[in-house]
Amino acid sequence: MTRVRRSRRPGRLLTAACATVLALLALAACFGTALLPGWDRQDLALGAAMPDATHWLGTDALGRDIAQLLVAGARSTLAGAALVALGAMVLGNTLGLLAGYLGGRVDAVVHRLADLLLALPALLVTLVVAGIGGGGYALAVGVLVVLTSPGDIRLVRSAVREQRHLPYVEAAETLGLSRATVAVRHIWPNVLPVVVANTLLNFAGAVVSLSALSFLGLGVPPGAPDWGRLLADNRTLLYDNPSAALAPALLIVVAAVALNLLGDRLHEAFTDRGRS
Repeated sequence: MTRVRRSRRPGRLLTAACATVLALLALAACFGTALLPGWDRQDLALGAAMPDATHWLGTDALGRDIAQLLVAGARSTLAGAALVALGAMVLGNTLGLLAGYLGGRVDAVVHRLADLLLALPALLVTLVVAGIGGGGYALAVGVLVVLTSPGDIRLVRSAVREQRHLPYVEAAETLGLSRATVAVRHIWPNVLPVVVANTLLNFAGAVVSLSALSFLGLGVPPGAPDWGRLLADNRTLLYDNPSAALAPALLIVVAAVALNLLGDRLHEAFTDRGRS
């Protein structure tokens, strides 16, 4: 028992660390501009400067404070990624429930649609569509929602098919409950733990994808606070103020790694609970 507890302790500490990091980033996204206002304040006479007591991470070429820009950029970076993850979850869960529970032609059509979308390279297609559409954050988010949902569709479909013929489902159908009630109120709650873990993984992928689009100029407009955009705008300042480019890159990596590790941990915890 002692060995088991010792082996679990590092995993718990890592989970707590990831949850703490994500909580801090969420606070920055929700209340950062109120706590550190003035991210758009420019000082052209100062220009790009190294960190000091006034500017903890220095300033960019326009004299804007990098720390304030990072805090303000958390909102666009994380909010857009959260919309992608939640949108893909809603779309994927709806189609996955229909396919897994109804079966037949509905299952065949949904399954083929998911396979078709999975065959498309999500980031490349988003680049093409956003480029043709003239860029825009909302367009990129919408395309990523559609192209991220096939993973959720297949996951939910497979999980629902496993639950479909279990005794509790047959008992609910025997009582005369509607198909919608059986699927949403009885089957879906048993699938939800895996869905939550997968949503966090989608969240991490969306952070990287949207940051990449902003870096290429197809996400947020120029001058907007966004980690990907900050990385693109300040990559020429590595000799004047390295933190102007390294700090947003580090935040993108930290957010993606924390979301991935937490998602993996939740998946393992839900799997172990299901087996027990």
